[in-house]
Amino acid sequence: MKIICIGRNYKAHVEELHNRLPENPIFFMKPETSLLPRHHPFYFPEFTKELHYECELVLKICRLGKHIDERFALGYVESIGIGIDFTARDLQRKCKEEGLPWEIAKAWDFSAPLGAFIRKEEFEDLKNISFSLQKNGETIQQGNSRDMIFSFSQIITYVSKFITLKQGDIIFTGTPEGVGPVKSGDLLEGYIFDQKCLKLKIM
Repeated sequence: MKIICIGRNYKAHVEELHNRLPENPIFFMKPETSLLPRHHPFYFPEFTKELHYECELVLKICRLGKHIDERFALGYVESIGIGIDFTARDLQRKCKEEGLPWEIAKAWDFSAPLGAFIRKEEFEDLKNISFSLQKNGETIQQGNSRDMIFSFSQIITYVSKFITLKQGDIIFTGTPEGVGPVKSGDLLEGYIFDQKCLKLKIM
């Protein structure tokens, strides 16, 4: 099982981090050990002082596919959920400054908590999925799939040119603007529309 993450997929988020708009989907990967087991506590990592949340819609792949045509791409999606791509921003910044890969900032154990998934068929329009993240009861991120630079289909088509997708693979589709820090004691809650799909306490 693979965890594929799309970067810079919302214009406002690209601007808030002072990055350039991508011409093609940008993706990186996390290992399976990045998933937070169910009922497992999430501890603030000791190796960072600047832990940032990035709330994202997440696709669960249901079929084997390579070089997937965009017309058929959504047929490879089983369900859609919500997740957090945690980033050790201080480590990432240092790696970028030195021109180094930054897996240590993104791919560490339990850095990709997932919430509940909703069957694809339950959505009226996959191009209009609203989602949000609350911290201690206050909304800190809001996004909608219509605002993505690259759609679900475009992401699947592009990634499958390079990497064979398999049943059970997970694709984080990018985060909207509003990323920021968390500290021990914070409570994060993720919503798809008005349905709470994720609840995470930072220990």
